[in-house]
Amino acid sequence: MAEHGAHLTTAAADDRPSIFEVLAQDSLMGAVRPALRHAVKVLAESNPSRYGFLWRRFDEIHGVLDVLLQHHFLSRTSASFSENFYSLKRVAASGRERPTHLGLRGKHHWCSLILLALVPYLRAKLEQVLAKQRDEDDFSIRLPQTPLQRMYRAFLAAYPYVSMGWDSWVFCQQLLYVFGRAKTHSPFLWLAGVRLAHLTGHDITNMDLKPASPSTAIGSSVGERLRRLTSTVVGGVALSLSTSLSMGVFFLQFLEWWYSSENQSTIKTLTSLPTPPPPIHLQNQQQLTRHSKACPLCCKVRTNDTVLSTSGFVFCYRCIYVYIKANQRCPMTGYPTELQHLIKIYSPES
Repeated sequence: MAEHGAHLTTAAADDRPSIFEVLAQDSLMGAVRPALRHAVKVLAESNPSRYGFLWRRFDEIHGVLDVLLQHHFLSRTSASFSENFYSLKRVAASGRERPTHLGLRGKHHWCSLILLALVPYLRAKLEQVLAKQRDEDDFSIRLPQTPLQRMYRAFLAAYPYVSMGWDSWVFCQQLLYVFGRAKTHSPFLWLAGVRLAHLTGHDITNMDLKPASPSTAIGSSVGERLRRLTSTVVGGVALSLSTSLSMGVFFLQFLEWWYSSENQSTIKTLTSLPTPPPPIHLQNQQQLTRHSKACPLCCKVRTNDTVLSTSGFVFCYRCIYVYIKANQRCPMTGYPTELQHLIKIYSPES
């Protein structure tokens, strides 16, 4: 049976990577985003006024940096960041193109860039919208619905089934790749018209070579110079990002393991500390509301008291729900806050 399973750990005659290599590079990029998100969250909680915008615009900032990073690697190494980390490259699935230099061009480049950066960003935004809708359903909030809103909610209701179908397709594709029935392990590679292969010694030697471009040193236009300057700046930013990620990739994977659901009990044991005192700049405001039942937002007597677990302040339910849904932070402290942090207070009078 050993000879029948040998293709699982060794490359085939066409230099295909093993299933373990392609899955490892997939998990690498999957580990980077959660680790970066947690690091930004820690910064935002430590100084909301200075770093709060990083948490509120994390998806957009991460998306732009991801586009720069993937564009740099696709142009220079014919691979994404994670694929290049495992010494892999992308080649045309048809096998007709034999480039003399590394770097995807034309349709393969742009299709790969869209599927590597844009599609994960859109999927992350969809999942956030779906999570907010679940929170609204949990809080039993029913707003008047127009036909467009009903179509929107129907799409959100169907999205989990679409996601399940996509995951099933990915699983089947990986099975076909294991048994040599498919050239790619991912539908994204199939849609981009490329497949993965190992980097050769010639590729590594010529890693920094670029295709020759016509000389425009004498009569170069301003537009050409601006384009070259922009390309140089973008390449420098992408190179610095790739270098820092390459150095910190193992640290990011450690953070992913440390904050995984399986390790939460260990975290609670090691990080259980007493509740810190409130910030000094809030002392005066607390003295104004200490002996009253006024809501800090509407300045009226609170109705349906609700406390924020992130800061401990008590508000009217309607006031704090509307504020948190619009701003995703505590109105008093600026701490990042979600709807699930609202806790209803049941007093003896009620």
